[in-house]
Amino acid sequence: MPRPAVTRMVEDYVTLIWKAYEWPGGRPATTDLAEQLGVTASTVSANLKKLARDGYIDYEPYGQITLTDAGRQIAVETVRRHRILETYLVDALGLTWDQVHDEADQLEHAVSDLVLEAMNAALGHPDRDPHGDPIPDVHGHTVSVPSRRLQEASPGVEVAVARVSDRSPELLRYLTDRGIIIGTRLTVTAISSAASSIAVNIDGEGIELALDAAEAIRVEPVVG
Repeated sequence: MPRPAVTRMVEDYVTLIWKAYEWPGGRPATTDLAEQLGVTASTVSANLKKLARDGYIDYEPYGQITLTDAGRQIAVETVRRHRILETYLVDALGLTWDQVHDEADQLEHAVSDLVLEAMNAALGHPDRDPHGDPIPDVHGHTVSVPSRRLQEASPGVEVAVARVSDRSPELLRYLTDRGIIIGTRLTVTAISSAASSIAVNIDGEGIELALDAAEAIRVEPVVG
């Protein structure tokens, strides 16, 4: 029996499920999907059942949500479009990293393969987007981004910002105001659970970050 045509709902759901597993330690949950999609948990549950019937996910209520091969293929293709678009909007059009997620969400469902690949070529075939997220290639492969949570960085050891969650534009603006973008070199100086903050040093300047902001930052060793 032929699988139904891929709708925006299918693309949105399988993409969020794929991205949940992509982020280290993550896994999709009904409540989290509802928050990101701006719908009720009951709507998510109903749509997950439909996605399972149509062969895009394996799902049992209150159980783990996983993608089938068909669901994964759609997710990777959508993520690729989204991240190339984000990169083009920043590098070619000058938008800031906090502006591009919602714009790419709208464009990813409409951009043709011809235009997308022209954008990708004009950018020089980047392997990461403006938030440090890996861009899948045409075969669905992504570069490995060995990174750890900022809180796990050894105090006094310089690290570089490798990835930042793009879920909150407000958070991205908060980090920008403190001089933190992809590639920023910093050193953790202190972590205070009582104060719910983490102290870092950037170019000799001490900065306090809220722990919830630090949770969105992944860092990697400084090379060279």
